Formats: sequence, structure tokens, C-alpha cells
Amino acid sequence: MNKKLLAHKIAEFSGRIFEIEKIIPVSGGSINASYQIVGGKQRYFIKLNDADLLSMFEAEYAGLEALYSTQTVSVPQPLLSGVVDDRSFLLLTFVEFGSNTAQSAQSLGEQLAELHRLEQPFFGWHRDNTIGSTVQKNSARTDWLVFWQDQRLGFQLELALRNGYGCRLQQSGQALKEIMAVFFTDYQPMPSLLHGDLWAGNVAVDKMGLPIIFDPACYYGDRETDMAMTELFGGFSAGFYSAYNASFELDAGYCVRKNLYNLYHILNHLNLFGAGYLNQAQNLIDQLLAEVK
Repeated sequence: MNKKLLAHKIAEFSGRIFEIEKIIPVSGGSINASYQIVGGKQRYFIKLNDADLLSMFEAEYAGLEALYSTQTVSVPQPLLSGVVDDRSFLLLTFVEFGSNTAQSAQSLGEQLAELHRLEQPFFGWHRDNTIGSTVQKNSARTDWLVFWQDQRLGFQLELALRNGYGCRLQQSGQALKEIMAVFFTDYQPMPSLLHGDLWAGNVAVDKMGLPIIFDPACYYGDRETDMAMTELFGGFSAGFYSAYNASFELDAGYCVRKNLYNLYHILNHLNLFGAGYLNQAQNLIDQLLAEVK
């Protein structure tokens, strides 16, 4: 990447002279290359990818901007996105991480509940984005059940069929899609702004001990989908869940619906990473179908 051109773009944006002195690799992501950029007393975080993936960064910018504007849970402030040479980039404020504490976990639960309480106008979003590197469809709907059937479960099943996962997965997946309404008999979700990819790897604490979330795949949907994903891949602390429920208690049916919502992410992992996730996806479908027998 042309460092002088990038520095010029940053200076133009910030209104301050900026020269890149150091570019320090930052580990953690598998999709993008990430770095800390240092120049004088200024530090930024930048993600890089191919130029034709700029729309992915533009969608992430929009998600961070939406979360930032709520002034609930903290996120890195999005600053600039664009293309330099043959690389697209997303520039964010640099956050120096600290250590998790019981208080930071409690604060995250309270702040996430505050975010979820802000009712939104529809299900979906104003644009599509990505979940990992998979397209995430977000066409606006007023009916949550239709949205989830078509743009979440149905979309991932179609991808799985294209990727060679047919037969039983498709038969049982379509059966689940058809009877999904049974899980919403006594529950009408409201549209909340969601992080959309809220697993433990996308949560940290800054040097002041305050929780911060990043790498969103935002849309408006049932808050239970965010909470369900926090239980995947290791889960969050008991203090987080206690604080969330004390602030905004989850419905009793969440214990079943969370499997429906996490099925979306497991199917996405199946489509991204292969057959190692096939049994987990099938088991979740079987558990959900068994609930209505």
C-alpha cells in the first residue's frame, strides 16, 4: 500500500498533518489484514482487504456508526473508509485493551440491554452486509418470522445446498422452516439494533476497564439473537447474563429459540469452513423439531 497516499487521506480527513512512522500488525482477524498506524502522537486502527471488497468495509462503517450513535455500549469510532491503490481500508479509533473484570462484564450486560431497549422501525436494515465473509441479506420486513425464514435460515440452507449439503440437512431444515411459527405463539419480538456477530472474540475491555464491542454485522431484529450468540464458542460470564436479565429480562421461550438463532451461525460456519459443522447443525435442527412432536 502507498503509505504516503494513505497518510494524505488521513490528514485530509482529520485536518491535521499526519505522517506514518510505524505500521504494526495486529492479530485476531481471519478475513482482513489489521494494523496499528502510528504517526507522532496519533494512533489509528486500520483494516485492509482487496479493493473490490470496499462495500464490506462501508457496511461495517455504517454498523459501527449506528452503534456509536446510540451512546449505549462502546465501539471503536469509525473514521474513514476508501481505497488506496488496490486495497480497500477501514480506519477506526485505536483502542488499547485492558483486562476483563467482574465489573466490566456487568457493565456490558447493562449497556447491551440499554441498546436492545431502543425500538427500531422494522426488521432488517437499510443495506446488506456480511457475516464473516458471507453476504447477509437485510431487506426490510414488518414480520420477523418471514424475515428469519427467508433471509436467515432459508438463505443459509440454500447456500448449504449449493455447497453440497443436501439430503437430510435440507429435508429437516425445510421442515423446521415450515413450522417455525410454533416458537413464536406467545412471543412477539420488537426490532432492536443488533450487533449481529456477538461472540466472545468481538468483545474486549479498554485500558479504563470499560467494555467495548467491535466487528459488527448490524441489523434490526429480535434481541434474543444477540444473546443467543453470546452462548456460542465459550459464552460470556454469569455476571454478564445476570446484569442483562436484571435490566431487560429475557422471555421464558428464549431457552428454545436460542437454538433456532444459533443454527443460523452454525450453518454459516458450515458454509464457510466445511463439514466439521455438519453434525452440530443437524443436531440443532433435530432438537428444534423434537420440541414440536
